[in-house]
Formats: sequence, C-alpha cells, structure tokens
Amino acid sequence: MNIRENIKEGIKSIKANKLRTFLTAAIISIGITSLVGILTAIDGIQNSINTSFSSLGANTFDIEDKRRDRGSSDGKKAKTYPKVTYHELLMFKEKYEGPGVVSIYTVITGQAEVKYGSKVTNPNQIVRGGDENYLTVDGYDVDKGRPFSANESLNGSYVALVGNDVIKDLFDENESPVGKKISLMGSKFRIVGTIAEQGGASGNSNIDRTIIIPMQTARIIAPERNFGYEIAVAVPDPTQMDNAMGIARGLMRAIRGDRPGEEDSFELSASKSLAERMGEITGYLRAGGFTIGFVTLIGASIGLMNIMLVSVTERTREIGVRKALGATPLKIRQQFLIEAIVICQMGGIGGIILGMTIGNLTSQLIFNSGFVVPWLWMIIAVIIGIVVGLISGYIPAYKASKLDPIESLRFE
Repeated sequence: MNIRENIKEGIKSIKANKLRTFLTAAIISIGITSLVGILTAIDGIQNSINTSFSSLGANTFDIEDKRRDRGSSDGKKAKTYPKVTYHELLMFKEKYEGPGVVSIYTVITGQAEVKYGSKVTNPNQIVRGGDENYLTVDGYDVDKGRPFSANESLNGSYVALVGNDVIKDLFDENESPVGKKISLMGSKFRIVGTIAEQGGASGNSNIDRTIIIPMQTARIIAPERNFGYEIAVAVPDPTQMDNAMGIARGLMRAIRGDRPGEEDSFELSASKSLAERMGEITGYLRAGGFTIGFVTLIGASIGLMNIMLVSVTERTREIGVRKALGATPLKIRQQFLIEAIVICQMGGIGGIILGMTIGNLTSQLIFNSGFVVPWLWMIIAVIIGIVVGLISGYIPAYKASKLDPIESLRFE
C-alpha cells in the first residue's frame, strides 16, 4: 500500500463518517478562527492607526537649530553652532531628492492681535510662517477656500490661512471669511482659506487660534525678528523613514559645510514616538491574541485526538484485515495521520475564511479601517493545522499500528 492509496483510503474513511468529520473539523475551525480573527483585527487596527498618525505628521522628521551643549564636567566651554538660515533651508528644499514632501516653517509670534472691522481677538493668537506644503506636512486640512500657492509663498503675497477660533471671534456664524481682509501685525491680509477645526482632543489644538502666512511675507513684515527656521519632511511610507533621513542628513551636512568626522551642526529628529508607542501596544495585543488562539487550538487538538482514538477503536477489525493483507505498521500510521491532517486542513480553511471575515468586520466597526488580507497569519494557520494534525493524530495512529492482527480480527 503506497502513499497514494493511503490518501485515498483516508479520504474514503472521512467521507464515510461525514458528521464526525464535520464536528471534528468544526473544533479545529473554531481554534483557527480565534487565532486568525484576533490577529486580523489587530492588523486592521494597526493599519488604521498608521494611516491616522501619518495624517497627523507622525511619519515626519524635522531639521532645526542644534541644541546648545552645556559643556563638559572638566570646565570646557560649551560648543555653539551657527543657526540654520532660511537660505540654507531653501537650498535643501530645492535639492532634496529623497522620498516625501518638504516644508519650511517658523513661529513668528504667539501674542498677536487680529482685527476685522470693529472686532478684535484676544492678544494670544499664534502667527506662523509657512510654505505651500505646510498644511500637508503637518496633517491639517483646508475647510473652506484653498491653501496659498507656491508663487504666493515665494513672492511674499499678503494672504492668510485662519484657524477656527479666530474665525469665531471675528465673523458672524453664517458669514464666510474667505476673501475678507484682516489686520495683523500692522498689515492687511486677505483670507484665502480656513483651517479645519482640530478641537481640544488634538495635541495641536492651538492650530485653531493660528494664522498662517507665507514665509517670505513673514520675513517682510518682521525683518528684525530672529526667527528659528525649521524644515519638515513628511514621508508617505514609514518604511522609507530611515532612507529619507539618511539622504536629508547627507544633503544638509553638505549645505552646512560639516567636515567628515565632525558631528552634525544641526538637529535632525523623527516625529514618530507616539506611532512607535502604539506599535508596541499593538505588538503586545498581537502576542496576547496569538496566545489566546494557540490555547484554543490546544483544546481543539485534544478534541481531535479523542475523536481519532474513538475512530481507532471503531475500526479495529478493519485494521486487522489490512494487517492480515500485508499492511505494515508504518502504512497504518500513515493512513491515520493523513486522515487527521486532512480533517485539520478542512477546519483550517474554514477557520481562515471565518477568521478573516470576523477580524475585518471587527476592525471596520472599531476604526473604520480598510479590508486586510492577513497572508502571514493564513500561512501560519495552514502550518499550525498540519502540526496539530500530526501531533493529535500520532498517538491514535501509533496505537492502531501496534494492534495485533489476530486480536483485531476477533474484535466485535
């Protein structure tokens, strides 16, 4: 009896006991469903979190002035570095060829007063200078109107983007601020767009009381201010962050004239700590989900083993006939192992389909995430199905192979 015949006999035995096969496969299916379902839901939630953090500027890195050294313990003078200039950042923006979108920005003041007609805001409004990519890089949306263009940014146009709190202070409820002119820092600015409300739950809720003007305009209206310029690069794919940061560091060192072997004369930092922390949390959830699913599978494998032992008892006479016809213990073991593996794979396929469906529905309800096909967990589920079939089927198969043929033929 070769392996092909063993497979045929195993499948024939499965077909002959449809109800028992279905119940056994259902036990395995429940275990695989819990495993794949939990992990699929976690993957869907993770993808949604990554997308959300990407829109909030989590996949960005900044280049700014080097923080001042405090000096060493032996009394040596602290090393100082020249400030990053606007022209250096402009050169970086023009020459950067890595992945991502580049934006130059600065904070002009946090104590501005904005006027429109007879209405005046509190003197705590934030004025920022930015370029045409500022909203994109920082993850803000335009509610009404439009962002200012690259030409408006470079030419120093007197246009502005206004936050929600500023609009509430200056305009009536049904009045559109787009196209209106406001007074700010001694100059008139035309509102071209409004920034979508962030609310108090956002870490950057002060954007609601912010006015953004073109960078070149900021340099014109406040020429004597010692701005601290920064540049941010938003990378769409988190896996490209290290590559983008490497390209940016090399380019900025060349622009700043940093010599080989010397440390950077600027600060380069990634804004992804929150995303990394959430990644750690979902990693713990994934480990917990895998543990729960694995424990469920252990219970399923015990149930399969029990059913296979009953099957050996029921088929004792059949085993005796096969041995009398020349079947070796190895062939008997193969037949029962094949039956166990086939049943496990039947349950595994059903469990994968159910788990993927339940997991995606769960993540969709919680985070409204997209559909996830967990290829890794599907492959793992198939492998686990084979392993469970081998482990839970081996003891019954071994017992069957050791039956005495004469005693087996006498069994009623």
